Amino acid sequence: MKMVSEVGAFLKGMMLGGFFCALVTLIGNYNTRYETKEMPHIHHHHHIHAPKREEILSLSRTKRLQLTQNIRVYCIILVKPKNLGHWAAVRESWSKHCDKAGYFSSEDVKVFESINLGTSDMWVMMRKAFKYAYENYKDDYSWFLVVQPTTFAIIENLKYFLLNKDPKQPFYFGHTVVSGELQYVESEAGVVLSSAALNRLMSVFDDPVKCPEKGSMLWKLSAEKELAVCLKYTGVLAENAEDSEGKELFNTKPVANLVQDAMSKKPTEVVEGCCSDVAITFSGLNPNHMHVMMYGVYRLRAYGHSFTDALLFLPPEGSDND
Repeated sequence: MKMVSEVGAFLKGMMLGGFFCALVTLIGNYNTRYETKEMPHIHHHHHIHAPKREEILSLSRTKRLQLTQNIRVYCIILVKPKNLGHWAAVRESWSKHCDKAGYFSSEDVKVFESINLGTSDMWVMMRKAFKYAYENYKDDYSWFLVVQPTTFAIIENLKYFLLNKDPKQPFYFGHTVVSGELQYVESEAGVVLSSAALNRLMSVFDDPVKCPEKGSMLWKLSAEKELAVCLKYTGVLAENAEDSEGKELFNTKPVANLVQDAMSKKPTEVVEGCCSDVAITFSGLNPNHMHVMMYGVYRLRAYGHSFTDALLFLPPEGSDND
């Protein structure tokens, strides 16, 4: 009986040891993917800035017009049926200012025209939307903006920010966050890829180790982190977008919340301490707030005030934007 007991204990030890080794291996694989040590052709920045007004004014009128015409943005809006109210607000407001907007849904929705991706997994939705944009519009647009339906984007400010950026370089930017060894762009505030970055992303999509569709066996990363890991394998790193004074351009909160934060931190400098004059996105908006933003950004004007912007971004041909 004693021998049987010892054999049983030995077998249990073997099983536990084997399980432990397998666990360590899986963790090692996960960490290796997360750290992504193989990164060819790394594109180094961490903070990228909007051009200064003086830089734009130094250009000839012909050059300025050429720049504004060459910047074309394709907007990818990821939606689910529960977001129909937001979806309607986005369609009626800021998305009209995109050169083209594509709505990608988790299932077939008869109320609005959209591209059915057939999944509610946000990472799979994002992958399929990027693939669709690449296969259909890679040669037509130089920049690709991905947003959620709770985000309000000011496309003219995005184009202003992009004036001194070459889409043939692999840019991946927005509002960055650091998690361990990984720096990624928060999808809530919007993610922007240049055409070169999108090309690199497509090159790694079919690699089940570097960029798996289903993620890790043990840990499921968020879609925004999965995107960062995949891009990091291609040498494309997340970059924080700021204005010429270092203020954030992609905001994870609505304007009202940012104003409240500024009032509590710098009550004598609310405007200066709140937001950039050329902010690109605000997030966490409900449909009514979306329309209020549209009014404040595009419709409200001070009579008799002369605007002296050095550039003019014309609406897409056939657009009914404001």
